[in-house]
Amino acid sequence: MTRRDEIECWLTDMDGVLVHENSPLPGAAELLRQWDDAGTPFLVLTNNSSYTPRDLSARLRASGLNVPEDRIWTSALATADFLRSQAPGGTAFVIGEVGLTTALHEAGFIMTETNPDYVVVGETRNYSFEAITKAIRLLLNGARFIATNPDATGPSADGPLPATGAIAALISKATGMEPYVVGKPNPMMFRSAMNKIGAHSENTAMIGDRMDTDIVAGIEAGLHTILVMTGISDQAEIRRYPFRPDEILSGVHELVSTEPVESDAI
Repeated sequence: MTRRDEIECWLTDMDGVLVHENSPLPGAAELLRQWDDAGTPFLVLTNNSSYTPRDLSARLRASGLNVPEDRIWTSALATADFLRSQAPGGTAFVIGEVGLTTALHEAGFIMTETNPDYVVVGETRNYSFEAITKAIRLLLNGARFIATNPDATGPSADGPLPATGAIAALISKATGMEPYVVGKPNPMMFRSAMNKIGAHSENTAMIGDRMDTDIVAGIEAGLHTILVMTGISDQAEIRRYPFRPDEILSGVHELVSTEPVESDAI
């Protein structure tokens, strides 16, 4: 098992780890500053495919956290990266928001409703019966089925909202086809993130707040896994699973170094 002092690169979830309801969690700003000051490679990961990295960077900045857009990796980017490797210059019919369509465009994909290579489903607040019907018919006509993430619900101020997994399940029921899911808990999302920052599994850690996505995917990707208790997990949740993270911390504040920063000043 990799010791924490052997870790050279970091992946971290966003909601429940760095922020909660748009407020920074204790130690988050300090940890990000510590990585930045030390030149430590890191990426902030999210399964939400709605937003571009620029959007998310701005939202985090408004919460008091400085995360450059090139330090954000979304399920939309991971999906685009995967599809580019599978079918360079391919075509897709997309149910999703600008975060997903932008990522696919930048990966060289063409959006079309005519015989696409793929039907890609991601997060959106604008699901329509027409679009879902179109997706079903395209899949039955030979398109391949991709989902950015498996999350059945997402949070809102008023309570849970149906998310990618729920809509993908509806399409699966109508077609008899299951999507290939790129985002967490698929360890492929972590591998694509590590490729982006030139990291290797033997010296990379994953910080998350969910046993069923962050931790299991981190274990399967061969990473050092750290569960923080500032999100949805509690001890009862941990006991439900047959696997364990390498570390369980109360929050990311425990990762902030208390050692003074060395200075070249005389």
